[in-house]
Amino acid sequence: MGLTIAAPLDPHKYAKLLAKSLPKVPATPAEAARLEEQLEALYIPERELSAEEEALTELLQTLIQNYDEKHHPPKDLPPHKAVLYLMEQRHLRQADLIEMLGSSAQVSDMVTGKRAISKAQAKKLAGFFRVSAELFI
Repeated sequence: MGLTIAAPLDPHKYAKLLAKSLPKVPATPAEAARLEEQLEALYIPERELSAEEEALTELLQTLIQNYDEKHHPPKDLPPHKAVLYLMEQRHLRQADLIEMLGSSAQVSDMVTGKRAISKAQAKKLAGFFRVSAELFI
């Protein structure tokens, strides 16, 4: 197995690509979708990507992956584990949910799985975390 040596980046070409695509950490589904569209546009089967395009591809993939991990917990999680996952991704504590969901006992029972998440709570959580309410039902 040989070593692959990456071609050096041309700073001017890379800067032009960055200026055109304006990559940034996405905060909304629309911003994430924009990055996905840009990533898809880079893949042209008939040609190899330049070193600058490869670097932009890696950057876009990282931004999209980080967004997905932060906003879309694994689908096989029970509702209370999904809440815990989203809290962990955002560095939140149970206290951060009290104002939205009620008492500290309610929040504690919900995240430990002792209490089911109501439809009203699921809607509030969905709005707060910017995910589908179905995740919590």
